[in-house]
Amino acid sequence: MDGVSLSVPQGCFYGFLGPNGAGKTTTIKMLMGVAQPTSGEIFLLGEQIDPNLPAAGLKAKQSIGLVPDETLLFDNLTGPEYLEFISRMYGLGRALSAERSKELISFFELDAAGRKLISEYSKGMRKRVAMAAALIHRPKLFLMDEPFEGVDAVGARLMKDLLLDLVKGGATIFLTSHVLEVVERLCDRIAIIHEGKLVAEGTLDELRDGGERETLEDLFVRTVGEQNRTAADLSWL
Repeated sequence: MDGVSLSVPQGCFYGFLGPNGAGKTTTIKMLMGVAQPTSGEIFLLGEQIDPNLPAAGLKAKQSIGLVPDETLLFDNLTGPEYLEFISRMYGLGRALSAERSKELISFFELDAAGRKLISEYSKGMRKRVAMAAALIHRPKLFLMDEPFEGVDAVGARLMKDLLLDLVKGGATIFLTSHVLEVVERLCDRIAIIHEGKLVAEGTLDELRDGGERETLEDLFVRTVGEQNRTAADLSWL
């Protein structure tokens, strides 16, 4: 990252975009306090986050729901067991943890998995469990790294509608995704980074710069300066 400065308003659905290797996942790791920035400061929900001070930003961290790019779940637990474990980690009581776990398993249509271990889940099912785990403690801020990857159309629609309802209720969502149509539909504001630098930030209309019919995909390609490639560029084809 190179001098990236962002301010995300409360209650905003914020899209954070960039090509592969631009620094999106690194940014989320720094926001979570697991990666050390070389300079600058990070504040979440009014609290400073500092990897060198584990207690710094503890209250804010307890109000974050994380869906990581790599769904690092406990494979030897069932879905309900994992959700109850996460819930207890956030200080919820046993009865409430079990109740919310049951509701989330039903909401994300994972009942059919029964007593299957998470190791037997498909990638889409793992994403649904990760989303459920991010919700179970009713956080104020969601950090989501490619949450729809591997999720079928029905599951993705369920997740998108839920996230929109959360924003309407005052939650803040910081989302990375390569599915630009989804970002275009969901996000209030968008930032684009390229080679670790912030190259664009604003509403979609502001970023279009007068090109009313320009899609987010067109805008993204124009902004990061990628060249158009065709089969003609490969002589052997």
